[in-house]
Amino acid sequence: MANSMAEQLQQDMECEGLLECIHGLKQLDKECFRVLVESEDALTIDEVADRVDRERSTAYRSIQRLLQSGFIQKEQINYDQGGYYHVYSPTDPDQIANDMQRMLNDWYAKMGQLIQEFEDKYDQADIDTEVPAQG
Repeated sequence: MANSMAEQLQQDMECEGLLECIHGLKQLDKECFRVLVESEDALTIDEVADRVDRERSTAYRSIQRLLQSGFIQKEQINYDQGGYYHVYSPTDPDQIANDMQRMLNDWYAKMGQLIQEFEDKYDQADIDTEVPAQG
C-alpha cells in the first residue's frame, strides 16, 4: 500500500482497494466479505471459516472487523428449545457506499481544516520574522 496521499493518487485504485484504504481491512476480511456476498443465505462463523479455509477464531476476528466497519450485519437465530446462534450477511451496497462517502466527506473537511491551520501558522511566522523598514 502507498504511504503518502500523492502515492495513493498515482496508483490504480480498484473497488476492493476501497475496503483497505478507507476501513483498513485485510485480505482475509475481503475474502470473508466475498464469501458472504456470494452466498444465497446468511452464514455462521463456522461456515465462513470452512469456505475461506481458516480456523474459526481467525474467521471470527475477520467477521468482527467487517461488522465494525458496517460491511456486514449479524442476526440472532433462536432455537425452539432455547439457546441461539448468529448468522452474518452483507449490508446493502448502497448503504455501504453512502457510509464511505460520508466518511470521505468528513476526512476532506478535516484535511481542509488542517491545511488552513498550516497556512495560518506559517503566514503568521512570515509576519513575525519581517524586518521593519529603516528610513
